[in-house]
Amino acid sequence: MTKATIISILGFGVLFALHHDFWNWADYNLVFGFLPVGLAWHTGFSVAAALFWLLVSRFAWPASVERWADEPND
Repeated sequence: MTKATIISILGFGVLFALHHDFWNWADYNLVFGFLPVGLAWHTGFSVAAALFWLLVSRFAWPASVERWADEPND
């Protein structure tokens, strides 16, 4: 496994654990005066997950798949 693959797997595990935000379930505070804490958390989480997968697809994508797809068919 490459270093990028290992980091991707670890990052996925961290995101998976952070997705279950049990610490916000009983928090009734509002962020910016109107947004519940749980919803604000998931908004930030969604942005972080999108950026993470952007980086994964950029740095950990297997180049062999691209080379295989670009080969001419006989």
